[in-house]
Amino acid sequence: MSHPAPSPSRSPRPWSTVGAGLATVAACAVCCAGPLLALLGGIGAASALASLWIPALALVAVAATVGAYVLHRRRRASACKTTTEGPVDLGLPTVGTAPDGRAR
Repeated sequence: MSHPAPSPSRSPRPWSTVGAGLATVAACAVCCAGPLLALLGGIGAASALASLWIPALALVAVAATVGAYVLHRRRRASACKTTTEGPVDLGLPTVGTAPDGRAR
């Protein structure tokens, strides 16, 4: 079985399709390279800054933990102290007669 001969008016050009595809890929790379590099640069700068700040943040966290513990101990100690000795008037109504002598 023989293959049909290509028509003379239309010859196959596979390299022009590949060239158009490569041009499209190159245009996309040029278009998107700036924002992608900016994003990667921002991530790199943030990680470099974080590597400097992590020890400082660790110290702040330790100081905050110690401060919270000290405040908790002080409040607990002051809550246990009594300021008055003897009975304390709570302001509750008494059972009995009213001041004008009537029964309640």
